[in-house]
Amino acid sequence: MPKTDLDTVFAALADPTRRAILGLLRDDDATVGQLAHHFPLSQPAISRHLRVLESAGLIHRRPVGTATISSLRADPLEDAARWLLEYGEFWERRYEPVEPLLENFTTDDGWII
Repeated sequence: MPKTDLDTVFAALADPTRRAILGLLRDDDATVGQLAHHFPLSQPAISRHLRVLESAGLIHRRPVGTATISSLRADPLEDAARWLLEYGEFWERRYEPVEPLLENFTTDDGWII
């Protein structure tokens, strides 16, 4: 599999409708009409979103009879998650010095004083 273009993946994920489409495809494959049912958008508008997701490698589209079925391809998301995880480790290191200070301001049951 070719290396994921993170710029394209993050650009595709920047739109909330496309993220919602991926959420729907996580549960099951779907046609444009089935996806459009969940949004206040036309089928052509959903098709445009699907083309962006397909270009980013986040979905696969295949013809089945007269319909086109879209399926989630999560591999590019793994590359994006790996990239983000590096920054999670950065923030953990940044907050480590703060943890002992916070312990002085919390009760035994975790409430902040």
